[in-house]
Amino acid sequence: MNSSLKPTKAFVFTSWAALAIALCAYAIGLLNAGLQLNEKGYYLVVMLFGLFSVITLQKTVRDEMEGIKVTSAYKMLVIACVAIACALMVIGLWNADTLALNEKGFFAIAFVLALFSAIVTQKNVRDLSYFEQETPHNIASSPSTETADTASEKL
Repeated sequence: MNSSLKPTKAFVFTSWAALAIALCAYAIGLLNAGLQLNEKGYYLVVMLFGLFSVITLQKTVRDEMEGIKVTSAYKMLVIACVAIACALMVIGLWNADTLALNEKGFFAIAFVLALFSAIVTQKNVRDLSYFEQETPHNIASSPSTETADTASEKL
């Protein structure tokens, strides 16, 4: 992979910060919402299901791009899970009579931000892992990194 594709530290930090902000905002909103405990549990599970679904979808797409075989049934299942998670959030917010319209909007935006930032964060983690695996191999094979012991053994 081209080293210019390695994510910058600022981009990695931003993706992690966006994910943390989205999850914290969502959690604080849940704690302060005038919902029953089972409703709060519903919204928590929908968020976790959504996060798991988009991370799995990103990994599946990336595997396909890298030539790793992914069955179409699995890919369709993962896409369906993302759609179901989003539908569950919409249905839950639509039927939440105890939430004001601005609270519904808050939960929707926090949900979307969390899903998007989870995708980007997972991509960054995978990219950084790839470049970390590639770096020691490149350094070890380059002639400029010979140690004094290695050079004296060749003589």
